[in-house]
Amino acid sequence: MATIFSRIIAGEIPSRMVWEDDLCVVFLDVRPLAPGHCLVVPRAEVDQWTDLEAETVAHLTTVGQAVGRVQMDVFQPLRIGLMIAGFEVPHVHVHVIPINTMANLDFSTADTGPDQSRLDEQLVRLRAGLREAGHAGVSSR
Repeated sequence: MATIFSRIIAGEIPSRMVWEDDLCVVFLDVRPLAPGHCLVVPRAEVDQWTDLEAETVAHLTTVGQAVGRVQMDVFQPLRIGLMIAGFEVPHVHVHVIPINTMANLDFSTADTGPDQSRLDEQLVRLRAGLREAGHAGVSSR
């Protein structure tokens, strides 16, 4: 059975898609730890990041860095956190999170009912920042 992320990638489940290319997608997390919290997910349905091809891991990190740079401009946190935990969904996903302290990386503080209009606004701002930075992978769906 396909993971929820594979279903999001296939367009079966709605998402706020930020980025799409041949190897990965980026979308806003539905349970964000902070405004702009994104997930970088490979198209290949692989459970553990250590099982990915090295080139795919490098690509996920490169895309995550591009998104993180825009998050820094848009949300102005002290740092951009990057985390691979892998317990929530058995499909590799890299969290790219605007943070001000280590406490911002605590999943017990996730917003389980985020304001949908704010998520829409964050999506617009992230896409605009990526376009302005010259990235071709900006999603239109």
